[in-house]
Amino acid sequence: MATRRIDTADGRAALAAVANGDAARPQIATAVRYLLQLLDEKAPGNSVEVRVPPFGAVQVVQGPRHTRGTPPNVVEMDAPTWIALATGSEQWADAVAAGRVSASGTRADIEALLPLRP
Repeated sequence: MATRRIDTADGRAALAAVANGDAARPQIATAVRYLLQLLDEKAPGNSVEVRVPPFGAVQVVQGPRHTRGTPPNVVEMDAPTWIALATGSEQWADAVAAGRVSASGTRADIEALLPLRP
């Protein structure tokens, strides 16, 4: 089953609403999913799972394919942290040091993939 793609204009509009501080929950969800979509386009693969609950998750980065149970390489964070990292308004090391990112596994450091260019 194909995943629904978020149109670039819709994704950018959601990001603008988040940046303005007046985003409703659906706009935050769209912004998160749009940025996850961009990450998937930048680093396709199945070896690292990036989770932004409750809005979305994506498997990225070339390497061993994961098929059952909890993946060995997981990155998890909340929506504001993901948006900040993906847009470049926060640095990976700062978010990890502050405990806002949980990254487990040998391939879970996705710093080199960020920021994205929405």
